[in-house]
Amino acid sequence: MPNSAASAEGFAPTATVTSWPFPVNAITSTFTELASTVRDLGLLRRHYAFYIGFAAVLVAALGGIITGFVLLGDSWLQLLMAGALGLWLTQAAFLGHEASHRVVLSSGPKNDRLGRWVSTLAVGISYQWWMNKHSRHHQSPNTKSKDPDIEKDTISFIDEDAQEATGLLAAITRKQGYLFFPLLAFEGYNLHYRSVDSLFRFGTTKQKWTELSLIIAHFVIYLVPVFLFLPLGLAFAFVAVQMAVFGVYMGASFAPNHKGMAIIPADAKVDFFSKQVLTSRNVRGGWFMTILLGGLNYQIEHHLFPNMARPHLAKARELTMVHCEVHNVKYTEAGLFESYGIVIDYLNRVGLQARDPFDCPMVNRWRS
Repeated sequence: MPNSAASAEGFAPTATVTSWPFPVNAITSTFTELASTVRDLGLLRRHYAFYIGFAAVLVAALGGIITGFVLLGDSWLQLLMAGALGLWLTQAAFLGHEASHRVVLSSGPKNDRLGRWVSTLAVGISYQWWMNKHSRHHQSPNTKSKDPDIEKDTISFIDEDAQEATGLLAAITRKQGYLFFPLLAFEGYNLHYRSVDSLFRFGTTKQKWTELSLIIAHFVIYLVPVFLFLPLGLAFAFVAVQMAVFGVYMGASFAPNHKGMAIIPADAKVDFFSKQVLTSRNVRGGWFMTILLGGLNYQIEHHLFPNMARPHLAKARELTMVHCEVHNVKYTEAGLFESYGIVIDYLNRVGLQARDPFDCPMVNRWRS
């Protein structure tokens, strides 16, 4: 079976969607057929055994990290434990992500409680912020003015934002593809800051009290032992390594999924199935990649069926690929490093829209 279905009228992965070659109702009805097949095969059932096993592995791994921390004492080998903690926090974030999609437990409230404890206490990120941001992303992936994941930040994801960059930011933007992974080393700090800032600005009183308390508890439980039992320099190095690994791992897990895929204008009318498939990219690699990326390697299926348990995504992929081939909708897959290359190339091409920070408007005026 081919890795990609035929493209839709020459649709390019990095193109901007300006029109759609399919009648909306026709595509919607075909998705209804696919969804019925998925449901009839039991692919929307809970998979308690998997998540119990996954949670048990997380608990055991955390116990191993704590044991290693205690045994190593005053040693620079502690940086290995810091790296391991960064990996653990990302894997825990994957569980919180799935809980936010109501995938893990039997009801919405139970999943929300689990997600809040895992994301906020264990990882230190506001569950309220994540739910708001991620829900908007799923509703309008890669859609201008609607998807928070392509909003302007240090990195510009669309041409218009790159064109507005000035000064030092413009210099960064022009090389942002090459700088993307180094900048991810600081993404952990950004995630913590934005989630707390969101709580203060948009959270309800209950959310502020509950989640801020859990975030404070997270950092107390984490930082007090680090700074109490390690020399000051080693303690700061421990935190720096942990945050760098966490930021890079989180960013490297989410970046291959949509960057470099179609950007949809805010006013475009796009049917659900085409919008989710043509803005998403899967990552090849089978079960190993599913573990490494927390199921995000099946991004197309995750967007089509966001409440599907991780073990069912592989089977849903087979059905979706056939469905896309039959209906001539482009289905995109790439290897992990190939996808990173696509992301870097796309960001650099967007970055070239930034003004040269060393251009002098007066000189340019006289040149003309």
